[in-house]
Amino acid sequence: MVTLEDKTAQPSTTHEKSFALSSNEEALGHELAVNVSGHRQELQRNFGLLSLCSLGITSGNVWIALGGAINVAIYNGGPPGIIYEFIAASVFYCIIAASIAELASAIPSAGGVYHWATITGGRYGRACGWFAGWWNALAWLLGFTSIVQIVAAQTVSMYAVMHDGFETKQWHVFVTYIIITWISVFIVLYLNRALPSIEMIGGFTVVAGVFLSILVCAIMPHVNNQPYASNFSVWGNWQNQTGYSSSGFAFLAGMLNGAYAVGSVDLVTHLAEEVPHPSRNIPKAILFQYVFGCLSGSFYIIAILYGISSFDEVLASPYLFPLAEIYRQAAGSKAGSVGLLFLAFVPTFISGIGCCVTASRVFWTLARDGATPFSHFFSNVNQSTHNPFRAIVFSGVFVTVLGCIYVGSKTAFQAFVGCFIILSTLSYVTAILPHVVSGRQHVRPGWFWMKGMAGMVVHGISCA
Repeated sequence: MVTLEDKTAQPSTTHEKSFALSSNEEALGHELAVNVSGHRQELQRNFGLLSLCSLGITSGNVWIALGGAINVAIYNGGPPGIIYEFIAASVFYCIIAASIAELASAIPSAGGVYHWATITGGRYGRACGWFAGWWNALAWLLGFTSIVQIVAAQTVSMYAVMHDGFETKQWHVFVTYIIITWISVFIVLYLNRALPSIEMIGGFTVVAGVFLSILVCAIMPHVNNQPYASNFSVWGNWQNQTGYSSSGFAFLAGMLNGAYAVGSVDLVTHLAEEVPHPSRNIPKAILFQYVFGCLSGSFYIIAILYGISSFDEVLASPYLFPLAEIYRQAAGSKAGSVGLLFLAFVPTFISGIGCCVTASRVFWTLARDGATPFSHFFSNVNQSTHNPFRAIVFSGVFVTVLGCIYVGSKTAFQAFVGCFIILSTLSYVTAILPHVVSGRQHVRPGWFWMKGMAGMVVHGISCA
């Protein structure tokens, strides 16, 4: 087995070996004793291109993440700020996605940015790989935490909508949070072969959910004789309510909300050892994830902004999940609100399963190369369930412990999970920047490769 030290000491040799293995695998179309990362193939290739794309759009969860943060994003410019900041964030993350797709195609590995940084970093590969790996692992553990909290908030909000006078407590969310966490963990542990089917169900509900939500928000206010928001309030009424005098700063800060919605660039790359022909299929899945995510997110946010009749009621809403009040206004009834919330609940719950898969795979690859405490213990692949059982349990325990913070301080909890974008972005830069500085000489082209200066420009913007 090729260790982290081996890969760092001989980056070119290792990647030539990996590329040769990748070429052989593409030609043979079946599992090899050693996969393209230089490790023994231990995981089953249960995923196909369709289920991988479904994982991308389900766990990417763009429209739900965007709508769920609207009560925060509204302060950074009002409705126009939400739209324009999301579009700007989408453009930049599509560029980053192109960079990630190139590396994933050339070096398809479950380690993702960790493995890429080890190779692109050249003689500094060991340090680059270690930092990229841990930043990425922590980012996905926090991402899993964030999604579980959203599902818990959705669940409690659906109950609160239908029960007048119900006063939501933080411990209500915490108990729901724990239940959701361990249901997700047990599904990932014991339904490994069913995960592709589960993700395809999630993909269907994401597509159907956004379509139906847009239709309801566009049609029902007219049916109920409720006024739509004006064109000016949606597109032109810029309001900087951040407390800072600079509107430019408010715009840049608001882009973080859009980044949270579209920032899961490397999501599907960590399934490289569980999908056939990863050099081709990973870039295709990334493309599908971002085309669907950015378009559906744009149409969705425009629809709900037109469907809101009172932003003051949204901001003063007693419900934890802001879409509960938005849907109540758009649909004109509490039952309609719960129905739309359920359309968001199902894909978000399945998104948590996907995030659990991704977080556990990242941590497992670190343990596999001896980069974690008790690495021999956590690098084990269970021969009965055919998955990194102990790494999955660790992910559940981590999320559970972090959830205890929510009971004590919701603000502190949000500060932790908000680090997802910062940590994941740092991990991307650690892999992409050395790739640019070295003139891409440490990496041999895969199925997707941006030729000449076009590639250098895209990578340069990704690092900016």
